[in-house]
Amino acid sequence: MTDIPRGTVARTARLARLPLGFAGRAALGLGKKVTGLAGEVISDKMQERTAEQLFSVLGQLKGGAMKLGQALSVFEAALPENLAAPYRAALTKLQEAAPPLPAATVHKVLAEQLGENWRDKFSEFDDAPAAAASIGQVHKAVWADGRDVAVKIQYPGAGPALLSDLKQLGRLSSLFRVLQPGLDIKPLVEELRDRVVEELDYQLEARSQRAFAKAYDGDPEILVPKVVAAAEKVLITEWVEGTPLSRIISDGTQEERNRAGYLMSTLHFSGPQRAHLLHADPHPGNFRLHEDGRLVVLDFGAVARLPHGLPEPIGHLVTLALRGEAQQVFDGLRDEGFIPADSEVDPQGVLDFLLPMLDPITKDEFRFSREWLRAEATRLGNPKSQAYILAKQLNLPPSYLLIHRVTLGSIGVLCQLEAEASWRDVLATWLPGFEVE
Repeated sequence: MTDIPRGTVARTARLARLPLGFAGRAALGLGKKVTGLAGEVISDKMQERTAEQLFSVLGQLKGGAMKLGQALSVFEAALPENLAAPYRAALTKLQEAAPPLPAATVHKVLAEQLGENWRDKFSEFDDAPAAAASIGQVHKAVWADGRDVAVKIQYPGAGPALLSDLKQLGRLSSLFRVLQPGLDIKPLVEELRDRVVEELDYQLEARSQRAFAKAYDGDPEILVPKVVAAAEKVLITEWVEGTPLSRIISDGTQEERNRAGYLMSTLHFSGPQRAHLLHADPHPGNFRLHEDGRLVVLDFGAVARLPHGLPEPIGHLVTLALRGEAQQVFDGLRDEGFIPADSEVDPQGVLDFLLPMLDPITKDEFRFSREWLRAEATRLGNPKSQAYILAKQLNLPPSYLLIHRVTLGSIGVLCQLEAEASWRDVLATWLPGFEVE
């Protein structure tokens, strides 16, 4: 391939190859199977074929299609094991790789962004990409001063591709219910559309990365590579080695899993306080575990700007919930806009709905697992359950939407890692308003 397919017609044609008819039937059967409403069995071979086709097309299209695939990838942990395996294999490929651009296209972008003498800025440049992302690919090089650097190059046509994909994918929401029954893809697509266009501006990403690098400079737990140079479509940062999180998920030791999960949680909750930014793209392809034990964070294209840190009511309401203060939790959620004024939900019912989600911080240590996530998915996704009925009466205020998505995505990765740690300690250190009894 020489470029991203740019035209809406061409991209829509590729999306149309996806097995929509099968996906609708499979989503119905899988949804019933996950939620316990029926015992239909779906052919493993058909599941595998669907996964391969789905993520092959998303990977080829890159742009918004691949970005959406990455956002969805964390949800595979909620699938029953016999159905999750084929998706896991396809998703791992999506998280870490995509069809590369040819060297001629790479050189053209570098010349446009860094000048015709771009080669003078490097003493070495590897034409073969070391990694691929949703809207760009990364090359290893040596900067003129001898530093090993990572050169992220945006795919030509990524902007039009993003807008085209996100428009089309909103219309294919039923397809993605194969991944997570009950998942409403439209709000996710709309939120991604609002945020992902920012990722096209690598100079904006460079500013975010510099803010994180400054906040965590010399930190014993988090390692953020420093920015070396930036243009609108090329970003050059220090090269940092490490074990990809996807490899730790597939065959890491329990110690590595625990360490990676603990540090991901620390980044999630400390970033808003230390950098006034929330890292908003928690898929495994963005993280490495350094040999010295630090978590390497590689991508800052998607961030939420939180100048005042995480909202204090989150920690305060979690504390009240753990104390069993149903009425105070109800009142606080209503004040924040989670409970509509005309809602007739019962305060104790709201508390009962929330407490299972807070299990990870009720214990000295808690091990996230696919089984725990599947149980929660069943509880919240079964239309006959009280939790499902109550959730339909709640609201997610716009100011909390991105925080909510990133938190869910992070939990999905923790469950893939099956990480065990004292998550309560992380919240006690970094979450405003949270108090440990």
